[in-house]
Amino acid sequence: MNRVAVLGLLGATAVSGLLFAPVFGLGPLLAPVLAVVAAGYVCVEAAARWPRLAGARPLLVALAGLLVVVEVVLFPTTVAGLPTAETFRLLWHGATDGWLLTLQSTWPARPVPEQLLFVPLAVLAATVLGVELLARPLVALLPSLALAGLSQAYHAFDGMTAVLAAAGYGACAAVLVWGGRTRRSISDAWPIVLTVVATLVGTLAVAGADPLDRGPVSLKDGRLAPMRETRTTSPLQQIAHRLSTPDTEVFRYRAGEPVALWRLAVLDGFDGAGFSSDVRPSRLGSEIATPAGTTTSTAEVVLGTDLSGPWLPSQAIPLDVDGLAPLVDENTGVLLRDADTGAGEYRLTWAEPEVDAATLGAAPVDARARGGLGDVGVVPPEVDRLAKDAVAGLRPTFQSALQLDRFLRSNYRLAVGDDLPTGHGWSQLRRFLVETKRGTSEQFAAAYVVLARMNGIPARLAVGFRGGTESDGAEHVVRNRDVLAWPEVAVRGVGWIPLDPTESAASAGAAARTGLGAAVDQARRQLPPERDLRPPVLPEDERADTAAEPDSSGGVSWLVVTAVVAGVPLVAWLLGVPLATAVRARRRRARAGTAGVLGAWAEVCDRLRGHGVAFRVGMTPRDLAAVTAGVAGHDTGRAIRELGRVVDMALWSGVDVADGHARQAWQRVAEVRRGMAARPARARLRAAVNPRVLIRPR
Repeated sequence: MNRVAVLGLLGATAVSGLLFAPVFGLGPLLAPVLAVVAAGYVCVEAAARWPRLAGARPLLVALAGLLVVVEVVLFPTTVAGLPTAETFRLLWHGATDGWLLTLQSTWPARPVPEQLLFVPLAVLAATVLGVELLARPLVALLPSLALAGLSQAYHAFDGMTAVLAAAGYGACAAVLVWGGRTRRSISDAWPIVLTVVATLVGTLAVAGADPLDRGPVSLKDGRLAPMRETRTTSPLQQIAHRLSTPDTEVFRYRAGEPVALWRLAVLDGFDGAGFSSDVRPSRLGSEIATPAGTTTSTAEVVLGTDLSGPWLPSQAIPLDVDGLAPLVDENTGVLLRDADTGAGEYRLTWAEPEVDAATLGAAPVDARARGGLGDVGVVPPEVDRLAKDAVAGLRPTFQSALQLDRFLRSNYRLAVGDDLPTGHGWSQLRRFLVETKRGTSEQFAAAYVVLARMNGIPARLAVGFRGGTESDGAEHVVRNRDVLAWPEVAVRGVGWIPLDPTESAASAGAAARTGLGAAVDQARRQLPPERDLRPPVLPEDERADTAAEPDSSGGVSWLVVTAVVAGVPLVAWLLGVPLATAVRARRRRARAGTAGVLGAWAEVCDRLRGHGVAFRVGMTPRDLAAVTAGVAGHDTGRAIRELGRVVDMALWSGVDVADGHARQAWQRVAEVRRGMAARPARARLRAAVNPRVLIRPR
């Protein structure tokens, strides 16, 4: 076995395995992937040195690969390097479920054996198959090529990264093709150049093929981590109950400074009867990339005994969790206990947007934010009129969102005491908005969300706790009295901004807010009086973006238009010409007598023209048969001569032409068609779509 070809094959296989780097990171993959291909090379060399091992080479490569996977990835489960039952359990789990667990995770995924193992095992399978197919170099590339395709189905490269990855794979593939040749010379270098160029061109074509401008398709799309089945009350419905037992501790946390809000759940669905949550959980990976224009904070959370359900205290943009492996909804920042999570303490790192009050006050809302402009059910007529007055006629911007916040602050009061209202359906909200004007944060937040959506402001409802004003040494204590529901508004370029229409009545004694909360407070103070409100003047680039923004129905990109303009004529040609010729032949065959005979002659002439036979008006059947015999054989020429005799009889004999003569003529047509069917497939295909046959010859 050629050593150069083996190195090329193993190099291509290793590159294919390392293409999973966006999923796990390059570091966790490097050692197991390289160890597998190195073990494969050692086994190939051993089989070449000792021919008796050649028959067992696939088994040797597989066993050696499994051994190095165990030693590199699963060594903590071994005893002095020897596999245990736990080792085999993890191997099986990684081979059967690892690919799915990885798709259910945020990326980069945690490089735990249950998830990581499927990559080196797939590299091992590609190595075994490729080595056994090495006699045919191009066929031997198929396993590694399939592995590379799988990696791109997980996370497709683009830009220069895609070019470099394709160049690396193409170079290894070219070495394989070069090494597989029995004779090599400088003049035979074209396989290397051709393989590299073909790989690069193919990669660029696939990476650039995005006609709908929606980004690459991934197997991860729509893959959600399963949640454990629990029957528990929504945090929104627990607000009144928690306020009735205000001193119960929920959790405590340690942080450099007090945290304004802790979220448990985010609810974005409303059907008129109540709010619901469209949770899309993923397994939290090693970390989530920090968004641009944000600052990071960290807190250590210690859970109490009164926090039921799967929800964990979290922030809008969680980045990392140490101490447990929860599920996360990246769109809402909600953290959920996994089925195997039992820890009561964890360290949370999160990001918060950096924005100043001036930018925030004039910012447009983000109508494309998921869950922002949801349904509002059947709106009571009184509420419909009230919604129009609440924003003072302003168009949807963050300024109108602040005006709605001020409207609720100024005209409604926070309920305290024992008789606390509950519920957030339209019957309760109508009573709150029109009659009592008294409610808990449950009614304030729910009313804000539906009124905002009625005015085109994307909003959703969050439930959680204030950061708490009580301290116990270095820890901040959060109790039931701190429970809160608040609305969030989607602002373009910033994200979801929390508001609190109840804050003026409930924030006495709270510490001064910082960061995003401070910017919101300053923008609220800078809001002009209602009589002086004017729509904010957007910057020039914002006005251009707003004018160019497509409607919610979605636009059609220029690539789609180009594809349609070019594709419709192409389809019409490829399907229209064969269909038109078939219809014309059917109509000719339906004729009787002399017309049927002449129709058969015309059909033969048109078919021969489609095949490129040099037909001219005025040619005799004998001339046409002689020309055709050189193209489709003597049997076809004989059929044309016999058809010519039938045509001569119909035109010049002066006898009545019966239907039998027409059938005889069409039998000769069938013989001509059979003769043409023996021609090469390319010639038949070219004749089938040749539009010249539809044009009468001059």
